[in-house]
Amino acid sequence: MALRATADTVDGCLRKKGPTGRPGQAILAAQRRGEDVETSKKWAAGQNKQHSITKNTAKLDRETEELHHDRVTLEVGKVIQQGRQSKGLTQKDLATKINEKPQVIADYESGRAIPNNQVLGKIERAIGLKLRGKDIGKPIEKGPRAK
Repeated sequence: MALRATADTVDGCLRKKGPTGRPGQAILAAQRRGEDVETSKKWAAGQNKQHSITKNTAKLDRETEELHHDRVTLEVGKVIQQGRQSKGLTQKDLATKINEKPQVIADYESGRAIPNNQVLGKIERAIGLKLRGKDIGKPIEKGPRAK
C-alpha cells in the first residue's frame, strides 16, 4: 500500500502535503514500519454517545412508580360499538364518516386508545350517543349550538 503525497506551492516555495486517503492509513503504515506512533482518542469520538452518567442514575434505577397513559374504558368502547351497529355502520364506515383511520375506531372499541376529546366528540355526533361525562351511553340532546 503506497501513500500518495502531493505538492503545493505557497509563496513560491514547494511544500509537501501530508498523505491523502483514509485518516488511519498513515498510522497503519507507520506501525508496519515499526515507528513509534502516538495516538489519542477523544472521549466518545465517532460514536453516538449523547448520554452522560449523572448522579441521578441510581435514583432513577430505584424508582418503582409505573407511569402510563390513561386509556378509554371498556364501557366507552362498548357504547361506541353498540351505537355504530345500531346505525348499521362498520368500523371503516364510521372512520370514513369522522375522517379518521379505521384503526382509530378499533382502538377505541377495544379500550387501547388514549382518549382524545376531538375524536370522541366526532364519534359522539356520528353515533348520537354520549361518550364523556357521567351519562355515558345516553342519547345526545340536540339543541341550539352556542357560538
